[in-house]
Amino acid sequence: MSISSQEICILPNKNNLALLQTNGMPGNLFNNCSNLPATPTRLERLLRERELRKYSKCLNDCEAELPSSTQDCFSPDLETSTCWFNDEELLETVSASRSLNDDGERLDFRTSKQRLLVVANRLPVSAVRHGEDSWQLEMSVGGLVTALLGVKEFDTRWIGWAGVNVPDEIGQKALAKALDEKLMQRCIPVFLDEEVVHQYYNGYCNNILWPLFHYIGLPQEDRLATTRSFQSQFDAYKKANQLFADVVNEHYEEGDVVWCHDYHLMFLPKCLKERNSKMKVGWFLHTPFPSSEIHRMLPSRLELLRSVLAADLVGFHTYDYARHFVSACTRILGLEGTPEGVEDQGKLTRIAAFPVGIDSERFIKALELPEVQDHMKVLKQRFAGRKVMLGVDRLDMIKGIPQKILAFEKFLEENPNWRNKVVLLQIAVPTRTDVPEYQKLTSQVHEIVGRINGRFGSLTAVPIHHLDRSLDFHELCALYAVTDVALVTSLRDGMNLVSYEYVACQESKKGVLILSEFAGAAQSLGAGAILVNPWNVTEVASSIGYALNMPADEREKRHHHNFKHVISHTAQEWASTFVSELNVTIVEAQLRTRQIPPPLPIEVAVDRYSCSNNCLLILGFNATLTEPVDTLGRKDSQINEWQPKLRPDLREPLRKLCDDPKTTVLVLSGSARNVLDDNFSDYNLWLAAENGMFLRVTTGDWMTTMPENLSMEWVDSVKNVFEYFTDRTPRSQFEVRETSLIWNYKYSDVEFGRLQARDLLQHLWTGPISNASLDVVQGRRSVESAAIDRILGEIVHNKGMKEPIDYVLCIGHFLTKDEDIYTFFEPELPSEVPASVRPQVPTQVRTSIVGSRAALLMKQNSTSAVEQNKSYAIDGDTLHSMVTDRISLQEGSSVLDLQANDYFSCSVARKRSNSRYRLQSSDEVVTLLRELADHR
Repeated sequence: MSISSQEICILPNKNNLALLQTNGMPGNLFNNCSNLPATPTRLERLLRERELRKYSKCLNDCEAELPSSTQDCFSPDLETSTCWFNDEELLETVSASRSLNDDGERLDFRTSKQRLLVVANRLPVSAVRHGEDSWQLEMSVGGLVTALLGVKEFDTRWIGWAGVNVPDEIGQKALAKALDEKLMQRCIPVFLDEEVVHQYYNGYCNNILWPLFHYIGLPQEDRLATTRSFQSQFDAYKKANQLFADVVNEHYEEGDVVWCHDYHLMFLPKCLKERNSKMKVGWFLHTPFPSSEIHRMLPSRLELLRSVLAADLVGFHTYDYARHFVSACTRILGLEGTPEGVEDQGKLTRIAAFPVGIDSERFIKALELPEVQDHMKVLKQRFAGRKVMLGVDRLDMIKGIPQKILAFEKFLEENPNWRNKVVLLQIAVPTRTDVPEYQKLTSQVHEIVGRINGRFGSLTAVPIHHLDRSLDFHELCALYAVTDVALVTSLRDGMNLVSYEYVACQESKKGVLILSEFAGAAQSLGAGAILVNPWNVTEVASSIGYALNMPADEREKRHHHNFKHVISHTAQEWASTFVSELNVTIVEAQLRTRQIPPPLPIEVAVDRYSCSNNCLLILGFNATLTEPVDTLGRKDSQINEWQPKLRPDLREPLRKLCDDPKTTVLVLSGSARNVLDDNFSDYNLWLAAENGMFLRVTTGDWMTTMPENLSMEWVDSVKNVFEYFTDRTPRSQFEVRETSLIWNYKYSDVEFGRLQARDLLQHLWTGPISNASLDVVQGRRSVESAAIDRILGEIVHNKGMKEPIDYVLCIGHFLTKDEDIYTFFEPELPSEVPASVRPQVPTQVRTSIVGSRAALLMKQNSTSAVEQNKSYAIDGDTLHSMVTDRISLQEGSSVLDLQANDYFSCSVARKRSNSRYRLQSSDEVVTLLRELADHR
């Protein structure tokens, strides 16, 4: 059997079948719980959630079919029925799996539903005012309303605008009361004044975001009319989103899931998280998300992207839209895109695709209703002897109605034998009838329809029946059922649920679906549908002929594939999957948060510093003592990064610390010697350049810590490689230092830069450095060939310290491989404890020569590291073997006398770090050093 390179095939091996059970693989629900891994993976959590939903649905279905007297026996015991319920972390976040109430009494988990706050621009009902305090409510139409009608798994509350301006308080109270009485508090209105609606909804949402997201260019900004000002519309957009946030906060209860919907509320996640950072917030887009090059045109692109990233989970209909969003965050915000989502300083926003579905059972059951059967009978009689083609669309510019009709005309031209045998029924639901562009579209469609009917019609029949109105549910189901071919020619569509509805009603007739490849549904129904490019009229016309002449067996195969997808990927499954993924995302975020160092307690650090007698301050340079640079490469950031300057507001506090006789300051940097000389030559401190390759006190000369026999023959060949890739990669640079070469592609195109870096590394490892004793370090969009790590022991030796060091402060924004410096002064963990698991150090623990790598490093005062060090890599094992044969443990106590609560390691602008604490930015570094300087 052959397997292609794009397939994954799992075959049973009779010698290894037992592994499926012994390795904790999830099998059926009744496997032994002891086989499950101690720490479930994200996939395992999601699989357990899925099985839980299936189990719950099965029990509910059985309960519905049994008499009430027998239903009690179906109350499950969650502790014994299945091991899938034993994940404590998951049980804390999924309300459906709670089995005990506050009094310890067992509850039926099916009655405990998680509260879901659905926040959308519009409520699922429209309000019509009758008098001062009377309101009539009508069900709204639309994809989101249709999708969520069948979701019954959650205790759902819907928050949105009622679609009507209610300026008076009496009217607002009357409408809220009407919603409470008729919908049992399921709908909560948000009240917007007329001006906000005009600027926010008609302006920013429909005039800017909607066209851009559908690949239609932005309109020309008219500065003479304030209503067309981008900034005024965006201000109204933010104000409206804040009003939505106020209503959400008013009705929010702890544990609720807040699900924000669509481009109208892109600013809402940020508003919610600023008020309550622990709130579970998801955001879903129901339109396409455009390519990053299109989204780049949006004036407020930065704020909107960052606002959406405040959510815990961001969902899209297709992977393409999700990929475009990640690309926009990477290219526009300069953030790191990962397979899981977008990461910003340790905070991960998960990005995923969740194709929406419909309540397919509602459509299937509707076909059995007498009123639907009556409509079907009338339609069959009306179009007897002719094939029926159907189009159901909003009369919108993106739906491709003109292209559809022109393709049908092309088909009739090329196939005269079909002219009296086929009819196209086009349902065009009017929308935004007050907008000139839509009025023009309506006139254009009417003109084309009239021309074709006049050309190919007769006194008794016309080829196109065009209706400018919507149909009720029963009429629509009947129309779906009698249709032979459905034609969906969207020019750009988020999903298009008409295609799903058509498939759900075609189990008897097995009709053919012609679907635009630019509709999101093409990703799901593409295998069973005929995909077309709606802009290619000839291709669509040819597809119409193929569909009308398709053999019955092929029609059945195509329909079977689509029908199976539609009935299994329902709206309820879509909502359940999204909420489950959000719950699991929250669990993972909590686990990651436990690994994030806490903020530095500045008062404690300053207090311990003021009580010490011999202090060592180790300070990074770039992004620690320098001004922050713009990662997007605007202004002068790229030039400034290669010419770093000490922050002016740090000069005075740094000078005070350097002049303190009880304090030793070390500036540690990967920069070249001349850069450190330019910034620190006037200070009395120690400088370590090129990651410790060169070392000096500012009152002395530079010394090298390189091995005497270090070969630099590799430099020229590596330099040639770096030059070659610099020429091929715009906005990349390389720097030649005395002991290292650096190629930086931080400001290049992200994807192209990564490809170039991969090729560069592959070429280096197989060529110039294949046999050289070098370290190749790949940082955040930089590749560095470094010959040696920094050596700190020389400082103690040259200064001749007699009093033990009793306080150490280490601050920096180091590369990951350099973060070992944070653990140098930490007590040594037992050998059986993994290095990644580092508990908080008790304050009473004393760092001794036995338990500290730092002590071993410091003990080099008896032997100069410059003279004796023959190894170019410093780590715990190498350093231990290098020095233990020359020193005794008792001598080290004269160098280091450091209690654990006198050591403070801080990472700057990095949440995931080996440090004890973190500082948000170099601004906090300034604050800390000022406090230290003022307390001496």
